[in-house]
Order: sequence, then C-alpha cells, then structure tokens
Amino acid sequence: MSKWKLAVIGLGHMGKHMIHRLLPQFTDKIELVALCDNDEASLRREAEAAGGNAPALYTDYRLLLEEIPLDLVYIAVPPSLHYDVARIAFEKGIHVFCEKPLANSLAEAKRLLELAEQARVNHVIHFSLPLDPAVQKLQSLVQERAIGSIQRMELYLEFPQWPRAWQQNAWITSRHEGGYLLEVGIHWINMIQQVFGPITHVQSEVEFPADSKQCESTVKATMRLHHGVDIQVSGTDHREGEERVSLVVHGDEGTIALENWRHLFKGGKGEELQPVPAEAEESKLPILKQILRILDGEPGQVYDFYDGYNAQVVLEALRKPGEGFTDLRPLLQSK
Repeated sequence: MSKWKLAVIGLGHMGKHMIHRLLPQFTDKIELVALCDNDEASLRREAEAAGGNAPALYTDYRLLLEEIPLDLVYIAVPPSLHYDVARIAFEKGIHVFCEKPLANSLAEAKRLLELAEQARVNHVIHFSLPLDPAVQKLQSLVQERAIGSIQRMELYLEFPQWPRAWQQNAWITSRHEGGYLLEVGIHWINMIQQVFGPITHVQSEVEFPADSKQCESTVKATMRLHHGVDIQVSGTDHREGEERVSLVVHGDEGTIALENWRHLFKGGKGEELQPVPAEAEESKLPILKQILRILDGEPGQVYDFYDGYNAQVVLEALRKPGEGFTDLRPLLQSK
C-alpha cells in the first residue's frame, strides 16, 4: 500500500513533536518527504535525528510546495505565516493540517475558510483538547446533568511567567502574534464551543506592558454562551506558585473542575471535590490518527477551518476589547 506523503513546515516545538513523537507511530501509513525551516542548521539537525528515509530540506516553504508532490502539509510556523502557507497548499490541492490559531487576524481566518472550501480538500486545525479523555468524561457528565443545571463557569489562564521556560522563541511574547490568550486560550475557547455550544458575547479588559510590542499581562473577561451562562476569564503572567490552566463548571447541584488540562474533579453542592477517573478504552488522540482515517476513507473526528474560524472570532474579541459586550453572532459561521 502506498503511503501518504507529508511535509512539515516549521521546526519549533510542535514541528519537532510531529517528526520525533507522532510520525514514528504511523510509519506504515505516512512518509515524511520534506522539511522546511528558516534555520538551516536546525533543519539539518532535526532531519538527521528523525532518521528513516532522508526528506528533502528547504528553507523556503514556497519552493517546497512548488517542487515536492504532497498529499498533506503540517503547518507549524508562527501564526503570521499560516495564511500564506495554507493558501499555496490549497492552490496545489494539498490537504492541510494547521497549528492553532488558524490565522493572525479574523480577516485572514475568514479568507482561509473560503479558500479551504473552494479547494475541496481536507482542512484540519490542531485542536486536540475536546478529544482528551478527561474532556470527553466532562462532556458526558454535563450531558447526564451530574451537577444539575449549569449556572456559571470560570476559566483560569494563569502563569508565573510568560513564556514558559520550555517555550522560548522570537514571537511568543509579541503583541502581534504571541501571548497566552492566543497560544493557550484558543484551545479552551474551542473546547468550550464543542462541549457547551457557541460563545455569542464577549466583554474583555486587557492590561499590556509599557512596551507596545509585548503581549498581554492581565486579562479579566466574560464570555457568554448562547443560552446565557457566563464564563469568567482570569488571565495573568504573574501568578504566585505553579501555573493554573483550568475550567470550573458550577451547577445548581454541584461542581466539576478540569484542572491543568486533564485532571477532572467533581463534587455535590457543598461537598469537597473528588477525582474522577477518565480513562478511555481507545484514545481518539493524536489528531494525526483521525486525519489518516479520513484520508483512508474511514470515519474520523477532527476540527476543521470552520472550528478554527469560530474560535478566532472569540479570540480576537478577547484580545481587542470594545465597549461593553461585543455580540459575536453576526460573525460566527455555520458548516
């Protein structure tokens, strides 16, 4: 059986994770045929470490997309480059797997969604949180009304420092394409949209450092769901102690907390929260597994550029506050 031909563009943290951790799990189905990064020394070093058949190496993604026959491209460059890479891939009829956020502005995200539909290829955004076993369990508890009717929620995006120690690069702290809202918050926006439904209104207050090039420091916001439940957002880059990235859901009969991405707790009203097991018989992750199923003509669960665009609508409302609540309903897209 022939293998799907993949190129990885961008060898930061996620690009390296793809070639060293994910691709080795699927060597029977996919072949890494090309790598691209603007750092030639890093490019050669990572290609050698990846082993296997030597991929073609490029420092210019435009040349790669022009010269190498591909089935799928993984876009792991900074957000400001997502639009151009994906645009060229769609013109070539290549399936696209893109890191989040979808683009670097809402206008770019909308245009990418249009190009994706015109290209009639698979378009996937790298949202994995909704498929995590802990989130799947959270969703089932909500559907079973395990804590009764949901009254309110709290989302914590709180860090002792930004960027985190393992996350050093040239753009992660920039106001243009960095910050924890963009890097981390976007995952939770999408997860909330998938589990609880559309976020239709946003009110946000953002404090920035004196340096106009630096990303947000403090965020206080409210995201309102379509049925009127409010989610209070607390963001900071100077939390005391360890980081907290968590969602707490309060119902009229109890509380569910998803702490630090995948630790689930539940308690009745007035009771102490207790851990909830969330093991899955077969994990739906990684997303690459789902993409390969779809390419093979089998059922698979992914989040496409519609999901990426709708998450970006909320992200931009949080990052660029208006007066009072912003009504997002005219901007949201239906599949």
